[in-house]
Amino acid sequence: MRIEHRLPSDLVRRGPIRVLIIGAGGTGSSIAMSLPYLDQALRVWGHASGLDVAMMDADTVSATNCVRQPFSASDIGQNKATVLINRINIFWGTKWRAIPHRFHARSFESHRDEIPDILIGCVDSREARRAIEKSFTHALTGTSYWLDLGNNAASGQYVLGQPLNDRNRRKAERLRTVSELYPEIVDTDAGEDPLPSCSAVEALDRQEPFINQTLALNALAMLGQLFRYGKLSYHGAFFNARTGQTSALPVDPALWAKTRKCSRKIAA
Repeated sequence: MRIEHRLPSDLVRRGPIRVLIIGAGGTGSSIAMSLPYLDQALRVWGHASGLDVAMMDADTVSATNCVRQPFSASDIGQNKATVLINRINIFWGTKWRAIPHRFHARSFESHRDEIPDILIGCVDSREARRAIEKSFTHALTGTSYWLDLGNNAASGQYVLGQPLNDRNRRKAERLRTVSELYPEIVDTDAGEDPLPSCSAVEALDRQEPFINQTLALNALAMLGQLFRYGKLSYHGAFFNARTGQTSALPVDPALWAKTRKCSRKIAA
């Protein structure tokens, strides 16, 4: 039976909503460049503190990145997160932060005051998602939401979940995370998909343009609905660029159980 997910009251009663974006590639950059609009909307809706955003990525800009990511030749060799956050701060007057390091499961054990309310994962490997999942058993126990975005050549998905921790109690309506619904997404023993090509032409052949932007904007539109109305009837979606079809992931405990059961059968 479908139910509605309700926004935790503590998330909007205190100061700014802390957001950590992990990954500054195609999807991560689209998320970061669009988050200021959600920040402005929150302030209009009465949440005066808006968003406090940090972006983490150890990667530097390459020539290939300039083809389908918001970087130019002058950015080559610089840290991706630093370039993007500096650009946003200059334009919007924000004081968001770049963290030019790789995320790992214990990244914030010694910085509990920086634990995000919302962790947005824009990573492209099982290993990276596994690190995010493991972090919820370490220092990130206070994280309220994990929004995961991922894609392949012509399709992708975004899933909003609530890690089972001291902030999200065990209950039927807790939003299941992407790794709970699809355990194979963090199964490092299954190997990784081929890495993006160093050739710009091959990179475009392997991935349709605008997949990243489509996923990012739809995911942020979902967050906008959650913060404006305080509830959601879905917590993700799957998009196929070749067919134009989008399938929403409803808030439905029975469907979650069925999905996990199917995933286990496939893995076996």
